Amino acid sequence: MEFNFQRIFKSLLFSSSKSLTVKDFQDIITRYHNLPSPLKKEMLLGGMVEGESTENIVKQVPVLITATQIRDSMDALAESLIKNKEVYRLVNGPNGYRLSLSPDFADWIRLLRDNPKPQRLSQAAMETLAIVAYRQPVSRSEIEAIRGVSSDSSINTLLEHELILVSGRADLPGRPLQYETCDKFLEYCGLSSIEELPASDILSPEQVNEWILEASNHEMETLSDTDVGLPTSGKI
Repeated sequence: MEFNFQRIFKSLLFSSSKSLTVKDFQDIITRYHNLPSPLKKEMLLGGMVEGESTENIVKQVPVLITATQIRDSMDALAESLIKNKEVYRLVNGPNGYRLSLSPDFADWIRLLRDNPKPQRLSQAAMETLAIVAYRQPVSRSEIEAIRGVSSDSSINTLLEHELILVSGRADLPGRPLQYETCDKFLEYCGLSSIEELPASDILSPEQVNEWILEASNHEMETLSDTDVGLPTSGKI
């Protein structure tokens, strides 16, 4: 038998109620090596077959495990779950790795919990969300300049779903509110960071900057900092 990262990491993910980071896994390996030798052997006995030497298995547990090794193990684990058609999937979100039920079984879980089927975002909300994601921080008038229509309703919907948040005010006349995406957006899209968004050839910098320049000439917002949960003193 060989020491198997995937099996260990999988057990840790099952037992945790929160996402686990690369550092969490590294800390576990470090704590293992800080244990007395008899305890190290005892921890590995459950996976041993008769006749095997625990000494050999203990030696296989690396003193230092790199972030690359952990990510490779996670990638392999994610692939194996899909290949074996397991009922759960490995998700790499903004706060680390976690196990999540496969979307194929979502309706069964909703029946168990007596939850209504979630509503899909409208096309207008999806367009607005895409603009915020690619141009953040971005103001309402910048969004409307790109879309060509009022976006108040879409922005409010995204705020209610906690997919975007008010991040501050632009250094423009009227000090307009600016919006950014948040962690729930990354979870919604299955991303671990905003850098993983695919490149967009639709919202080119030249086009957007031209729209923004035109929109900034008539930008006006009347909500106070307190109304939107921003600090009441100092500039953002």
